[in-house]
Order: sequence, then structure tokens, then C-alpha cells
Amino acid sequence: MKDLNCNSMIKQQISSLDIGFDKIQQVKMIEQIIQSGQVGQEALLSFLVDRCIIQKHNIEVLDGLIFEFLYFCSIDDIKKSLSSYFPFGLIDLKSSLKLNYQPLQDLLINRNFQQADKLTQSYLCSLANLGQKYNRKWLYFTDIFSLPAEDLYILDKLWRVYSRDKFGFSIQRKIWLSINCNWEKFWVHIGWNKNGVPLRYPGEFIWNINAPDGHLPLVNQLRGVQVIAALFNHNVWSDDEFV
Repeated sequence: MKDLNCNSMIKQQISSLDIGFDKIQQVKMIEQIIQSGQVGQEALLSFLVDRCIIQKHNIEVLDGLIFEFLYFCSIDDIKKSLSSYFPFGLIDLKSSLKLNYQPLQDLLINRNFQQADKLTQSYLCSLANLGQKYNRKWLYFTDIFSLPAEDLYILDKLWRVYSRDKFGFSIQRKIWLSINCNWEKFWVHIGWNKNGVPLRYPGEFIWNINAPDGHLPLVNQLRGVQVIAALFNHNVWSDDEFV
């Protein structure tokens, strides 16, 4: 009877994960279910498979949270099942994309945020055809408008899904808009500026999940506001296909 009650409670917790709870509450509930042992972990995996594979719904941050805890905190048998269902991660990288973003997905799954940041900058330069046009590895604001919306959306989504919705261009943009596009407040809010002094790359930046919201990825953080302003005004954020 005790086991039945426990299983019933776990099922109720899981079924309520996507109903009105904020991210902090979801994390606490998932942690509790993970700590309940194999039964809870199997139930979480089934829930994730149902959402992402059977129902094929749009991948959300909740899916990333469940995947993260199963990937890092579950028993070996569950981890094996997780990798069999999601051998490449949660995000389906369509053939219509300009580049292969699987290496970025792998880095983000494993929380290697510093290398993921470097790779993201490299992707942006490749999307802007800088290697063919110019001998430089950084972006000008004029390069931003040529970035394909679908690829920019996927880069952002990969960052959001595997960072508990803390990191990504759209997260930074949302913060920027919420403070009336005030750049000085923005630098402080996302942790790029401390006591009026810009952080030094790479040692003073925070390369883990405990960084402030919007801290990553870095986009020409030492080159003024034109590049990041152009990125925040890219048409991907107003395109109904992607938002």
C-alpha cells in the first residue's frame, strides 16, 4: 500500500510539472522525484519520451530540466535508456539548417559553457560568411542582418533549453527590453560589468549555471553596442514562425 501511494504521488507530481509552476518550483519537484529512486526516474523518463517523441511537441525548458537531471543524477540503467531515446539530445537539428550544430548541443548538454560560447561565435562568423569575405573572426553590426533566422533561432534554443532558460540571445533581449534598453543597466544586470568596470575575458566571466540570467553567450562584449543591438533587432524575434 505504501508503494502504491508513493507511485501515485510521483505520478501526480509529474503530471503537474507543466501546469502553472515557475522554473524554481519545477527544479525542486524534479529533484524530489529523482531522489525518490528508480521508480521516480523511470516515470520522469516516460514523461519526457511521451512529450518529445510520442506527442512530438515543441521542446521546452521543462524538457531540458528533466533531461538534465536524468543525464546527471539518475542511475546507470536510466541513463542508458535516456541515451537510447535521445542519442543526440533533445533538439532535432533539421537538414535545412546551414551548419551542423550537434557539437554545440553536445557541449551544452555537458555544461561546457566556455567552449560552447567560443563555438557559438564561430558559428555566427560562418553564417555571416566572414571566412569567404574577410580575414577576421568577429562580427560587425552589418553582418548581423545576413544571419539566417532559422539558424539563429536554433542557436538560441539550444542555449535556452540546456541552461534552464538562463542563457541565450532571446533571454538577453528580454532583459534589455525590460530595462528600457538601457545599456549601462543591462551590462550590470547580466554580469558583464562590475563596479563600473567591464569584466576581463575569459577569467572574470562565470562559466556555469550559477551565472546571472543572460550572462551567456558573449557577443562581441568588448566592441560596443552596435553588434548586440543589431542582434536584438534581428527579424527572428518578430517572426511568428519562430517565436
